Amino acid sequence: MLTVDGERPFLGVERSVLGQFWRERLDQRGRNTALAIAQSGAMPELVARVLAGRGVGAEEAAAFLAPAIRDLMPDPSRLTDMDRAAARIAAAIARGERVAIFGDYDVDGAASGALLARFLRHHGLEPEIYIPDRIFEGYGPSPEAIAELAGRGARLIVTVDCGATSFEALEHAAGLGVDVVVLDHHQMDEAGPPAVALVNPNRHDDLSRLGHLCAAGVTFMALVATVRELRRTGRYGTVPPPDLLRWLDLVALATICDVVPLKGLNRAFVVRGLAAMHTRDNAGLAALARVARLDGPVRPYHLGFLLGPRINAGGRIGDAGLGARLLSTEDPAEAAAIAERLEELNRQRQAQESAMLAEAVAEAEAEIGGGAGPAVLVVASERWHPGIVGIIASRLKDRYRRPAVAVAFDRLGRGTGSGRSLAGVDLGAAVRRALAEGLIVKGGGHAMAAGITVERARLAELRGFLEERLGAAVAAAREVNVLKLDGALTARSATLDLHDLVEKAGPYGPGHALPIFAFPAHAVRGPRLVGHDHVSLTLRSGDGASLRAVAFRAADTPLGRLLLEAPPSLHVAGTIAADWWQGSRRLQLRVLDAARPGYV
Repeated sequence: MLTVDGERPFLGVERSVLGQFWRERLDQRGRNTALAIAQSGAMPELVARVLAGRGVGAEEAAAFLAPAIRDLMPDPSRLTDMDRAAARIAAAIARGERVAIFGDYDVDGAASGALLARFLRHHGLEPEIYIPDRIFEGYGPSPEAIAELAGRGARLIVTVDCGATSFEALEHAAGLGVDVVVLDHHQMDEAGPPAVALVNPNRHDDLSRLGHLCAAGVTFMALVATVRELRRTGRYGTVPPPDLLRWLDLVALATICDVVPLKGLNRAFVVRGLAAMHTRDNAGLAALARVARLDGPVRPYHLGFLLGPRINAGGRIGDAGLGARLLSTEDPAEAAAIAERLEELNRQRQAQESAMLAEAVAEAEAEIGGGAGPAVLVVASERWHPGIVGIIASRLKDRYRRPAVAVAFDRLGRGTGSGRSLAGVDLGAAVRRALAEGLIVKGGGHAMAAGITVERARLAELRGFLEERLGAAVAAAREVNVLKLDGALTARSATLDLHDLVEKAGPYGPGHALPIFAFPAHAVRGPRLVGHDHVSLTLRSGDGASLRAVAFRAADTPLGRLLLEAPPSLHVAGTIAADWWQGSRRLQLRVLDAARPGYV
């Protein structure tokens, strides 16, 4: 029998319908750790197994279940240039200067901008938030935008989630006598642009080991440092400092939506941020939850798949500044109006995405043909909206298990592209190398995601470059396709109480994977298509118990086709989730894979 790292296949599944080897997440050492956690912490075995499967040791389990910002956040001064950034922002507050915030057009940029805006307003300033148009201005500050902000009186510009590679724009700011503070987290080359302070845990001379933070996390630490500086200078003699913990809902939103690892400080941000979100204190988030019909307590899933896409819709196909205005407003009426507009834009985005994805899949299938196909998929069209190419790249990456780049060309032959990658394949580094070699006009990003601007005449060269540079890493990443399982359940044993036990070890996300369970030999009943491409069904165990289930975006995949056959016996793997329906909680399985019993 086939084994992986000496481990036998779970339920004997060597190759599922999606080509995956099913394996128990815990090895013998992990099982011993789980036993120790359960015994020392007096916690249920299932929770202990989930913790052990995510690298949590017995001695740290109790603290892991109750992460504290105070214990996990280091001194902000560990970040290079942080003290300079805090001093300059504090000086702007003391002098009552006009401050402009320049942010990115995604959720992280909007949340970072709203964080800083709320902080400055608490101290009596009324900052301007400037979010560039994705299509006409592109990513990051430009000399033209800097000149516009300076012309409106800005003496300090703080860039959030951008700016670390904006040499021309920041040089222009220096020439105009405008100070710039950069709060960013994107990968950058050794030399940074001129700025009063450039805070980025991913700059080469930063030793903070906080490179996993999103921009909102970096911004929050900058606010902590600025409060400390304002205390030092006696600012809070009569004016109280802000309660920064109230704004952790914005940090949690950005942390989830920017798909950064949920470990250490990031995990604490999300745990405390979700607690803050329960109060619905942020008018914008409360309004967005209403239009998204979000019922019950907010979970990471809701942030990533309900709220985040709606905020991003403004930057993708509408007004890029809508998200930042929504998250920073205190006016419920304004928040409601913006949320309704974002809801409409999201519906438009979904329709465009569906048409674009069909074209992209057809092009990808033609490239792959009947063989292995290229290591990196690169698809392009003049009919696509440039604000949606990142979603298309993500869908292709998931569907074909290889990095994917989608490019939207304009009528002049210049393309705006976005790429998504697999774990272990550094797409951002390849893009920066392509920029250095002149294959693309602009480019940047990180290991798992990148953005480019490319001329149509260089697209074939770019394909060849990515294939040569990333081919070996992609082959290694695809060599063993393993689905790690946390255990086996039945339709009867999968209950809301069990779900709540599993949630104690959350929240889940990158770096802290959502538990996946197998349901052995269950019958599929009543499969049907719902929405555009989802498959809804009921799983029934041998004792007659049943469980609602859905396979998202699976209709035109081997998994979806197998489920629609309604097999009388099937091993099914997925994650359990609770949702609310007409005021009541109910359990649902999100199907990720399946295999016929005995199918190898």
